[in-house]
Amino acid sequence: MKYLRLKKQADFQRLFKNGKRAFSSSLTVIYRPAEQMRMGISIGKKHGKSVQRNRVKRLIREAFRLTQGEMKGTYSFLLIPKVSEEYSFNTFQTQLRWIIQKEKL
Repeated sequence: MKYLRLKKQADFQRLFKNGKRAFSSSLTVIYRPAEQMRMGISIGKKHGKSVQRNRVKRLIREAFRLTQGEMKGTYSFLLIPKVSEEYSFNTFQTQLRWIIQKEKL
């Protein structure tokens, strides 16, 4: 299943205001039901310079791509990574799967 990316500020604000939140040790996920599967990433400058931030975004995008098939419905997602020394693909994928099961998405 393909997903669209959230790009507009209004979409991000709508999710921040009206979305439900789910927390794990490495991610905060804000979601709400939508007509199409959509995903955006919000990452601040606390995570390092642009090279590190872009790497984290790539890891999260790939983890989301591989786990979205396990979801039952279509949602808009906003994924916010927590500051950490090390970021790994396996951690993000495991945490996303855990949130999907916990929230019954």
